[in-house]
Amino acid sequence: MKKLFSILAIGIFSAFATIPIISIHQFKVKSIDGGIIDFSKFKGKKILVVNVASQCGYTRQYAGLEKLYEAHKDKLVIVGFPANNFGSQEPGTDPEIVQFCKARFGVTFPMASKVSVKGEDTAPIYQWLTSKEKNGVLDATIGWNFNKFLLDENGKLLAYFPSKTEPDSDNILNYLK
Repeated sequence: MKKLFSILAIGIFSAFATIPIISIHQFKVKSIDGGIIDFSKFKGKKILVVNVASQCGYTRQYAGLEKLYEAHKDKLVIVGFPANNFGSQEPGTDPEIVQFCKARFGVTFPMASKVSVKGEDTAPIYQWLTSKEKNGVLDATIGWNFNKFLLDENGKLLAYFPSKTEPDSDNILNYLK
């Protein structure tokens, strides 16, 4: 009987171990200022996750992201993830990135500590965002800076937008109506 119980327990545990995390609300990440960004605190709001860089042709999108955040922060949170994966376009330290973002673009939306968004050292949250097996919705390949992932109020992935999609595009704004 003990052996049967052990086999059943292992089987049940194994089944749950393969169930994907279906909500971003289960993630906590280090913030750029040394604190913690707890995604569960964003329940009830849409979330736009963006991999950002300070020395990229798309860096000007910081202004559009801040404008979008200010206009919709009652129902939208934007979280920037600095990453140095593409052309070494985010070489700065966290304090340098904060200074740049505030001075150049007046960024007030939450920013995570610098992470990797592709490769062997991909941050767990980006592993989840880019894998249908993990997020239950879609696969995405991050090809450059300023890729955007939109999540609904329950933390479920809604859409992925490539770098060229501007923060004020109808593709994004239609989800905020």
